[in-house]
Amino acid sequence: MPSFDIVSKVEAQALDNAVNVTTKEITNRFDFKGSHVEINLDKKTFVIKLETDDDMKMRQLIDVLISRAHKQGIAPEAFDASKEGQQSGKVWRKEVKVRNGLAMEDAKKVVKLIKDAGLKVQASINDDLVRVTGKKIDDLQSVIAACKTANLGIPLQFVNMRD
Repeated sequence: MPSFDIVSKVEAQALDNAVNVTTKEITNRFDFKGSHVEINLDKKTFVIKLETDDDMKMRQLIDVLISRAHKQGIAPEAFDASKEGQQSGKVWRKEVKVRNGLAMEDAKKVVKLIKDAGLKVQASINDDLVRVTGKKIDDLQSVIAACKTANLGIPLQFVNMRD
């Protein structure tokens, strides 16, 4: 039976490239000249630690980071910048988490979306992916279209299509 997997993954190399391009752009920008800016990527936990002089520069830095990551092929939904930054002396610090892998609650949303679509497919959650199987490839393509049009707030990739 035909099947495919729904995942939400971020390539570590693409994220590293996005952080490096952001660092290079920030050092060359006029409005950041002479100011304290630090960007560190923890590749194991997929957390980006940011430091700037004030809150306005922090927002600009996050905007540049997301736009550069988007050019590297990383969806903007992959960044979780909802946690508020804190001020420590003259420095603003913020951690931006990068969603890597499909969390259980997100996987349940995807399965519910597929079941609500009313197609003749089966969806099962396996660790950090959702496997969808069906008798017809057309049904699987309808599931992909439904997932792309639904606004789940997470980046989804469709991999491992088998006939």
